[in-house]
Parts: sequence; structure tokens; C-alpha cells
Amino acid sequence: MITISLCMIVRNEEDTIQNCLESAKNVVDEIIIIDTGSTDKTKEIIERYTEKIYDFEWIDDFSAARNFAYSKATQDYIMVMDADDILLSEDIERLKSLKETLDPSVDSVTMKCNVGFDEYGKVTYSYRQNRLVKRANNFKWVGFVHEYLAVYGNIFNSEVSITHKKIKHTPNRNLDIYRSRLAQGVEFSTRDILYYGNELYEHQMYDEALEYYHRFLNSKQGWIEDCIRVCGNISDYYRSINKQEEAREYACKSFEYDTPRAETCCKLGFSFLYENKLSQAAYWYETATKLEKPKDSWGFFSDECWTWLPHLQLCVCYDRLGKYKLAYEHNEIARQFRPNDKRILYNKDYFEKMKNN
Repeated sequence: MITISLCMIVRNEEDTIQNCLESAKNVVDEIIIIDTGSTDKTKEIIERYTEKIYDFEWIDDFSAARNFAYSKATQDYIMVMDADDILLSEDIERLKSLKETLDPSVDSVTMKCNVGFDEYGKVTYSYRQNRLVKRANNFKWVGFVHEYLAVYGNIFNSEVSITHKKIKHTPNRNLDIYRSRLAQGVEFSTRDILYYGNELYEHQMYDEALEYYHRFLNSKQGWIEDCIRVCGNISDYYRSINKQEEAREYACKSFEYDTPRAETCCKLGFSFLYENKLSQAAYWYETATKLEKPKDSWGFFSDECWTWLPHLQLCVCYDRLGKYKLAYEHNEIARQFRPNDKRILYNKDYFEKMKNN
């Protein structure tokens, strides 16, 4: 059976750190915490779980802090979590099983990261990350912000999920770090260009965001999944300012990178539905329902687009087209995924009353 060092970097995480460590304490063999300057009760809480707490002077470089944490690990494999991550009970059991069965030839284990949830607690947004790596390989973190772990070799996609429940928000931190590096004349990598564009986009600085997004796409060096995501963001922006043709142009541009994704089909469907082009909208929503979600993909997925959302939208389209039987059928499919959704229950009542009349 393998052993695991949990390595974390923290700062002022008193609201979340206990839940994180409580969920991991019985499945990892060592907990190493790097504190980058906490002024609250973070350290006091951590001391209940480990004595291995190290101070690290913050230099606006996440990779430097994470690599320092990894240098302190002593077990077979190193696992990374953030203070607002937790392992749910079912994932604790999956990780325990993984420890017992993992082939030692595996260099890195990916886990699904669940970062978006609906009002019922179901996952709506997720992606994969390398979360457990062989210590002997001496893998390094790269990038001063939005860092990534540079791994190679035998990679295993596990069934373990990390649940990310963000409570504390630091909205300007990453943007400020990027701007500081620009002011220093640092040359951005393709990845930096992408993530700086994302920061600008999230701060609604759309003109500048689109400039960096175009630089990223034109470089032709980006990861396929990132290119698809950027096309989706640009499409959403144009749709938000009611430029539907441009929105559809960038949605379709994502097809240059891979086969259509349900998220893109739903974007196209919404754009046509907005213009009351019902047949075109229905076509794209129907397409979304027929796609198979890529297996073992590391992409960014909105689960609603692969489950209930296109069916609910097809209910709307077919109702307006007078195809009530089809509308009812798709509403029923949506209800299988969200049995308590008020919109879906309203539609069900609407169609049953229509039938009775």
C-alpha cells in the first residue's frame, strides 16, 4: 500500500481549514502546511492536525510556495489540496481504496475537481487535475499564478473527486500579480496570456480580455480544452451585448479544435431561441442531447448541458412550435434529472391541464 503526504499552502483560512483537514486526516499519512503569513487563527487550528507547519515569505509566486511544500514531503506520493477543498465521505472511501490498489508504477493520479453546484447540491461544473504524484519523480509547479504541476509518465484517471467549496474571495489578487509582472517587463507565456485574459474577463474588462484571448488563439499553442473554453467566453460576451451572429461565429469556431460539445450546442440553441428561430434552436438542443460526454477528458464541463438543460429548452421550443407531445416528452426527461425544479413542475402541470382540456 502506498503512503501519502498532503501538502498545502495557506493564509488566513480559519473559516475553511478545519473542514479540509478533518476530511483528509484519516486517509493521508502526513500533513505538511506552508503558511504564507496568516494573521488569524489558521495556525492554531492546523496544530490540532499536524506539527509540520512551515513559514514561507510570500513573494507573489504560488509555484514557489508549493514547491517548498513538496520539498518537505517524506511519503511515497504527494497530494495537493486547497484550504477550501474537502473530501466527501464517498471520496474518502475511494481514496482509501486507491491507496491499497494503486500500481506503484503510476507517476500521477488525476482526480475530478467539482467546483460548481446547483441549489440541490448537484455538480454543475467540473474538470480534472493532477492531484497525487510520485514524490521520487520530483515534479515541479510552474507559473507564478494559476500554477500547474508539470508531470509526465504513467498517468491514472481515478474515480476520486475533490469538492471545492469557496467561501473567501480575493477578487483582485491574481489580477494585481499579473499587472505587477507586466510592469516589470516579464514576458508572458501562452498560459499566462490565457489566464490573464480570464482575469480580465471575470473583472468585466472585456475589450482588454478579448485582446488577450485573440493573442492566445492566434498563438496556436494553446491546449485544445482551453481554446474551446475561450471560444465559449467570447461567444457569451457577444451574446450579452446582443450580437448574436458574432456569438454564433465563436461558438462554431470551437469546432475547429474538437468535435462539438454539449455546452457549445446549448449556446447556439440559446442564440437562435433568443431570435425566435425555433427550428434552428431545436436542432442544436437536439444535437446536445445526442452527444456522448468525452471519457477521461480533462476539459471543463457544465454538467447541466449534458443532462437536463437541453431537454428543458426543447420543451420551450416545441411548445412554441405547437408540437406539444414532443414538448411534454422532453420536459419529462428533464424532470428525471431535476424532479423538484419549479419550472419543470410548472410545465408538467401546464401540459396535463392542456391534455384534460
